[in-house]
Amino acid sequence: MSEPLVSVTVCVRDGAQWIDDCMAALAAQTYRPLEIIAVDDGSSDGGTEVIQKWHDSEASRPESNGIPVQVLTQEPLGLSAGRSKALRAAKGEWVAITDIDCRPESDWISVMMASSDDVEAVTGRTIFDEGRTSVSKLRARMIAAKYNDRSEQATLANGPCSMFRRENLVARGGFDPAWYHAEDMEVSMRILESGGEIRYVADAVVNHVAEESLLQFLSKRRRDARAHVRIVRGYRGVKHDFTNDATIITPLLPVVLLVSSSFFLFGPLDNFTATMAPLWIVMASCFLAALIAFRIHVLWSCALWTGAFEGCIDAVLGRNGHRRLFAKK
Repeated sequence: MSEPLVSVTVCVRDGAQWIDDCMAALAAQTYRPLEIIAVDDGSSDGGTEVIQKWHDSEASRPESNGIPVQVLTQEPLGLSAGRSKALRAAKGEWVAITDIDCRPESDWISVMMASSDDVEAVTGRTIFDEGRTSVSKLRARMIAAKYNDRSEQATLANGPCSMFRRENLVARGGFDPAWYHAEDMEVSMRILESGGEIRYVADAVVNHVAEESLLQFLSKRRRDARAHVRIVRGYRGVKHDFTNDATIITPLLPVVLLVSSSFFLFGPLDNFTATMAPLWIVMASCFLAALIAFRIHVLWSCALWTGAFEGCIDAVLGRNGHRRLFAKK
C-alpha cells in the first residue's frame, strides 16, 4: 500500500535571506509522496522574487528533487492567514508546517510519519543555533529546556516542526486569519479540547537559525504574551506547556520597580545617620550591578507585561481573534 501524501507548508514575509536554505532543506526530504506549498505574505525586501524562483509545479528542475513546489502570494495578512491559504491549497492527507528561518533535517517528515498512527498531530523538536550573542544563547537554552521536559503526549504542536491530519484540521476551522500570533497554540488547544492527541517525537528535528537580535527577541515575547491572553480566555482549564518560563520572568519587573522605589523613598536623606548611608550605597550598588547583569531578563519581563496589556485591550475591543469582553454570547 502506498504512503499518504504529505503537504509541507511554509510562509515568509521579509525573510529573503532565509528562503533558499529553507526551501533546499524541504526539497531534500526523503519522504515520498510529498508536495511543498510556500506562501509569500506580502514581502517588501525582495523575498517575493526569491521565493518565486522555487515555483516548480511539475517538479522538473533538479533543485526540486522530484517534489512539486507551489508558490502562492497574498497581501501582508499575517502568518495565520498564510497558513490558512496553504491549507486550502494542500492535497495531502497530512499537512506539515514550518517557518522560513528553519532547516528541517532530511528525515523530518519520515520520522513523524512513522509515529503518526492514531493521533491527530505529530510534533518534532526545534533546535536553535546558539549563535554569537547572549540573546541567541539564552533563546537556544530556553527552548532546549522546554523540550527536555516534554512528554510523548504533548500539549503543543509547535509551528516550526509539526504536522496535522488535514481533514481534522479543516474540520476544526484550520488557521483563523483573525488570530494575532500563536496560531499553533490555538490549533493545539482545539485539538486537546476535543479529546485529540498530539504526539511528540524527539528525533524529528528542525534546526532554527540563531535569534541574535535583542529587539526581535523582545518583540516575539511581547507577541507571545499578547496572544496568551486570547488563549487563556478561550481555553480555560486546558493544560498546556508553553508558559513555564514566563512564570519565572514575569515577576521581575514588579520586583525591580518595588526595590527601586524603596531605594528612592528610604535613601540616605538628611535624617540618615552616617552609619546607614554607606550601607545604602552598598545595597544600591549591588542592586544596580544585578540589574545590569540580568538586563535581558528584566527587558523580557517588560515585554511580557506590555504584551499582556495589549492583549487586554484586544479583549475589550474584540479584535485579533477575541470575543469582545462585554459582548453578549
